[in-house]
Amino acid sequence: MTYTYKTHGTCSSQIDLELEDGIIQSVAFTGGCNGNLKGISSLVKGMPAKEAIERLQGTTCGSKPTSCPDQLSKALTEALAQGE
Repeated sequence: MTYTYKTHGTCSSQIDLELEDGIIQSVAFTGGCNGNLKGISSLVKGMPAKEAIERLQGTTCGSKPTSCPDQLSKALTEALAQGE
């Protein structure tokens, strides 16, 4: 399944992801810190979505209450809920 998530409170504006049987197949961010987000996308590829959520949720960026990794955890949570 493919899922698009509009981010809130971050430099990136959108996350496009693909899940197959709860496993992350791909993640692509629109905007944000290009190198860091490519790295995060590469690290979570092949990881169970639930594990990525546990690892990333609650991550902050500077004084912001959220971050791109935190937004990815929210996108994955929504995608899993939609897939049920």
